[in-house]
Amino acid sequence: MAESKFDAPRIALNRIYTKAGDRGETHLAGGQRVAKDSLRIECYGTVDELNAFVGMADVSCGDSLPELAAILRRVQHELFNLGSILATRPQDVHPKQARVTSKEISQLEEEIDRMNAELTPLRSFVLPGGSRLNTELHACRTICRRAERIAVSLAREEEIPPETIQYLNRLSDAFFVWSRWANQVAGIPEVLWEPNLAASGKT
Repeated sequence: MAESKFDAPRIALNRIYTKAGDRGETHLAGGQRVAKDSLRIECYGTVDELNAFVGMADVSCGDSLPELAAILRRVQHELFNLGSILATRPQDVHPKQARVTSKEISQLEEEIDRMNAELTPLRSFVLPGGSRLNTELHACRTICRRAERIAVSLAREEEIPPETIQYLNRLSDAFFVWSRWANQVAGIPEVLWEPNLAASGKT
């Protein structure tokens, strides 16, 4: 059997609440106590939020989109790996600690290119809609962009792996393509932006 690239988890969740965070602090993987509203916590907390929405989208795929469902399940593991490295200051990172790498980024690029090639070229911006899965994938896209913005702010203050921002940037593009692809495979028309459908645009 080939050796695993990353260490397996070594945790024991026997107690769910510890009261240690009741004063607004939590601890990083290296044991340091930090405020719960610090940028590092905000960053991996938003990645965790994104993971929950990806799980919703995976469930919405059901049995009708097994290819996309498998991709989303993989992305959930990648996001947890990303959270692991964000929860750790550089000096405490272990050589085989879970993280995102250039492999994850290139895999997303391959999937974006392949699925985008099947789509009709856009002649307008699209709005979330048409199907529940489409809107959930757009929610994933916007949460991913928020995580990316927080990561950019964090990188100004502390060192984080460069793959962090690259991965989130590419993943948000992937969610956009997947949202369009999901509607097309299901035969559902896209909701195109029409400026004059606003109240002020009607005559």
